[in-house]
Amino acid sequence: MKHIASRVLKPRRGQDHYRWLRSDGSPNFSDKIYRVEGELEVIASKPAVRIPLTAPIMKAVEEMAKGYRGLIVSQKDKLDGILLATHVVNYLGGGPFYRIVERKHGYNIYSALGNEAVESIYEKNVVTAGAREKVYDALYKMVVHNVGFLPVIDDEGGVVGVITEHDLVKVLSGLYEFGVEASKIMSRPVITISSGSTLKEAMEKMVATGFRRLPVVEDEAVVGILTVVDVVRYYGSHEVFKKCTTGDIREANSISVRDVMRENAVTAHPDTDVSELVRLMEANNVGSVLIVDESGVLQGIVTERDILYAITMPK
Repeated sequence: MKHIASRVLKPRRGQDHYRWLRSDGSPNFSDKIYRVEGELEVIASKPAVRIPLTAPIMKAVEEMAKGYRGLIVSQKDKLDGILLATHVVNYLGGGPFYRIVERKHGYNIYSALGNEAVESIYEKNVVTAGAREKVYDALYKMVVHNVGFLPVIDDEGGVVGVITEHDLVKVLSGLYEFGVEASKIMSRPVITISSGSTLKEAMEKMVATGFRRLPVVEDEAVVGILTVVDVVRYYGSHEVFKKCTTGDIREANSISVRDVMRENAVTAHPDTDVSELVRLMEANNVGSVLIVDESGVLQGIVTERDILYAITMPK
């Protein structure tokens, strides 16, 4: 497989990507990362959920609604590419793929989901990891190529699983040293959305900024969070069809963010130890914790990528 050359905007976090790198472009990892044992075939999430190129987008959305942020696109046994929740959000109204819905399907939600194939929006040129490679290799590729979803390939070219930032946090969290507060590693300022904004506006903001998560605020206080998986679940659970009586996707996307967001966003205070943030993520099966002050006003966000940064960077 070739590396990079994606057809859609890659997730990014402002200058976040560059704090991992030395001036020569190589990752600035702690020596302890090089000593972590275990081949990726053992560490990878398995099985990798697959979808054929010819499957309708609705089928992929239904699979993702079960909680997957990415699918392996595979017509036979070999990897053809990947389909991420960000690609789906791009297609449903957030980005340039939405032109397919406009021009080819005339905004008809049933045609756009049932008649358009995955091959129209998937990513062909994918960064992969070898089954015998180590944690360092996966982390290196994620950092250098700024990706968070790596198919793991065996010697025959078959997909044996996937590695995500979540998998690496689980493997590496034991290396974390206590005593660092959330305020030291959180990302800020945070891109937010109001609860009264439309779903279409939220999707456009996700694609434009590359953020998979948008904290939802009212009067500066956090009232929830909206993620790309929440958007996909709205469609994949068929809840969208209860809201869309005309069959026009523009009606489906006109609902407010408060109708799709999760109200129970996981929060912590700026002085919370990073080890507690890892525990909160694991206990609540989430990839981020919102950092708020005593009044509930958002101060920053800590994602799994921030956790990896805290674990892997030299002190």
